[in-house]
Parts: sequence; structure tokens; C-alpha cells
Amino acid sequence: MPIIHLTKSSFEETIAQHEMIVFDFWASWCAPFEPVFKSLAQKMPHITYCRVNIEEEEALSAMLQVRSVPCVMFIREGIVLFSHAGFISEQALADGIHDLQQLDMEQVHQDLIQAQGKINDE
Repeated sequence: MPIIHLTKSSFEETIAQHEMIVFDFWASWCAPFEPVFKSLAQKMPHITYCRVNIEEEEALSAMLQVRSVPCVMFIREGIVLFSHAGFISEQALADGIHDLQQLDMEQVHQDLIQAQGKINDE
């Protein structure tokens, strides 16, 4: 699957259409992380990969609380499960994706509902 260059206007649709997404938030002045990201996308094509230029997509970056680049983020079933600012190796990314695939998402959803209930009770 090719890498999607995501915009704020395509965010909701992309999240709805893909169960698992790996994001690369980047900027032109940031050290290049793109070769690592592209290599992983070729080796693990069953995952959706999105790149977001934070200079062009300030609102999307702010919405997802990206404060530093490069920033890698994993979203599964619409839930942000991992975010890492700074360089990360291809192997560490691959390991993270593997871990993400192993998550019991039913339990994650239950935990999220419980956490939201506790916040609402406060």
C-alpha cells in the first residue's frame, strides 16, 4: 500500500477506513526519517502508513498533540495507542507494530470506557 499524505480534511475518513495506521509527522527542517518509514511500508504492506507535514497541517498536528518531530504515532480502531517523538529505528518500529497487532482491542476499548467514566465522575 502506498504511503498516504494525510491532511486534516482526509483524517476522519482515513481513520474510519483503516483499522491500523502508523503515522510519521515531519517537517522540511527535520532530519529525514522518510527512508526508514518507506522501508517499513514496503516490508509490512498490510499496515496503513500516513505522513503528515506539520508545517502544512498545523491544525491536525495540534489536534493530535504533536509537539516535536519526527514523531511516530500508532492508531488502531481510532485510538492513539503509541506516540514517540524523536528518531526511532526501523526494527523498533517493526517491533512496535507487532506489539500493536497483538493487543486485545476489546480490552483496550473496555479500559478506555472505564477511564472515561472515572473522568466524568470527577
